[in-house]
Order: sequence, then structure tokens, then C-alpha cells
Amino acid sequence: MIKTKRFGEWFEIIVPSHWDGLSIDSILREKWSAPKKLIHSMSMEKQIKVNGEIINWHNPLVAGDKFQLKLFQEANFDVIPEYHEVEVLYEDDHMIVFNKPAFMDTHPNSLHDETNTLANAAAFHLLAKGEIRKVKHIHRLDRDTSGAVLFAKHQLAGSLLDKLLEERRIKRTYLALVHGKLTLKKGTIQEPIGRDRHHPTRRRVSPTGQPATTHYELLETFRKEDLSLIKCQLDTGRTHQIRVHLSSIGHPLAGDLLYGGRPIINRQALHAAKLQIPHPFTEKLISCYAPHTQNHILDNFFKDWSHKL
Repeated sequence: MIKTKRFGEWFEIIVPSHWDGLSIDSILREKWSAPKKLIHSMSMEKQIKVNGEIINWHNPLVAGDKFQLKLFQEANFDVIPEYHEVEVLYEDDHMIVFNKPAFMDTHPNSLHDETNTLANAAAFHLLAKGEIRKVKHIHRLDRDTSGAVLFAKHQLAGSLLDKLLEERRIKRTYLALVHGKLTLKKGTIQEPIGRDRHHPTRRRVSPTGQPATTHYELLETFRKEDLSLIKCQLDTGRTHQIRVHLSSIGHPLAGDLLYGGRPIINRQALHAAKLQIPHPFTEKLISCYAPHTQNHILDNFFKDWSHKL
């Protein structure tokens, strides 16, 4: 694990042995793939030092050097902060994970009008702590899906977390309650997903769609109710991916009327129960477990599975 420390607006990384010989430029551009605009801004504003000094960005660093970045300046919220009771699963100086309730959008469609989304709650949470930050969601959940959602608290963290998600190093595990009894204990669905031209919001398996991969594993079968509890992990993050894929194999989510589920509950039975993140700066693996406590019917099926995944 890489040793780090915060000093006010500055963040300090003790250069680890596996960074020995790298330059500031190579860390920003190659290792971190930071945006060019951000790199230029940090250079012009002299927001990077080594051992307290401004140095040539092409000079090699030595293990043990203090690599210092000015990351924690105030930045105006781009959404309206508003209080909502939302559980925080993990938080540090760079990122925050919330347990999103069902029936809440991840972010507003209109930044200046909507205030009832998770992004608004995130902004209020930081404001209450005296942190003025332009928070950014790294991934999203459907409005009716509950569970863990990751936000970045500054621009460089957002860029690094985006890269980790793209490289499939951030692992998302879902609990899903589906109709029917699964014949296979484990399986992988690799079917491209595209828009359904006959419906404004529905997606479907389509040969011309985007590649999508969902892995699933049977956890428990409820014979009396003709339901199965499964866990799903995604290699891709297409809109409605789990819902479309499970419906395509004849096991739609309970409550998911859009994709063939029956209305035994008032929403699709899908919960983002676990999120694993290799920390973008320390490289420590952060594991977040999101308890499900919002729907008594689903609670009976999900039980304590969130902590067993």
C-alpha cells in the first residue's frame, strides 16, 4: 500500500519503490491517464511539488520522495445541495460511496431544477461538513435499483476512478430476485444490448447493440414462490443490462414489468450489494457492503446475503 497524507489543500504521496525512476509527467500522463486540460492547469498553477520544491516534470523521482499535489481547492457544486437521508458506506478525501435508496435518481436531468437525486444528497452531505466540492458520480443505478454508488470528490480522483471502471478493476456485485428456478448454478450471458425501436426506454438483446457480459450465480431457490435469488457481476455497464440479460434467458426480475416480471413487489428486485474499489492513490482494496433495508418483502429474500458476497 502506498503511504499518503493530507496537509490542508495539499495531498502528499510517499513515492513507492515501484515508482522509482518515474517522472511527474509519466505518472500523470501514462500511469494515471489524467486529462490534458487538468495536467495543463496543474502545471500553470504550480500545483505539484516534490519535497516542497517546484521541479522539472521530466526529472526522475526516487523512492521515498514526497510527491505533493494541490487537490483540495473549493469548487462550486454543479447541483443544488438538498438534504436526503442516505447512508454513507465509505468516505475519504477523494471518494465517497452511498447506499442509494430505491425510487431515487442517481443524478438530475436538469441541474438547476431537480433536487431529489443522490447527487443533490451528496452535495448536501459535503456542504454540511464544510467541503465545497464538485462531486461526480462514477457509475449510476436505475431509479428503482438500490445499493452502492461511487462518487469522486475532486477532478483527479474522478479521472482515476473512471479509468479503473473502464479497465474493469472496480467490481460491482448485485443481488437479484428472479422468476423461475435456474437450471444452472453458474453462468455467463454475453449478448449485445441495444435500444428497442418500439419503446422509448426499453433495451433489448440485439446483434447490432453494444457488447455486454453478465456473470451470475445461484444463491438460493424459493420453490413455494417459484423464485431464485442470484448474484450478478458485470464486465460492462450497459443501460438495464442485468434486467435485459436475465429476461433474455427466461428469468426476468421480480417486479420488473418492463421486462416481463410479475408485480409481486413495487419495483424490480435488484440491489447493488457490494462494491470493490482499488484505491486510486493508496492502491488498497476498498470493499463496501450495502445492506438492504427498504422493502420488507425483499428483505425476507435478501436477508444477510449482502455481507456474504
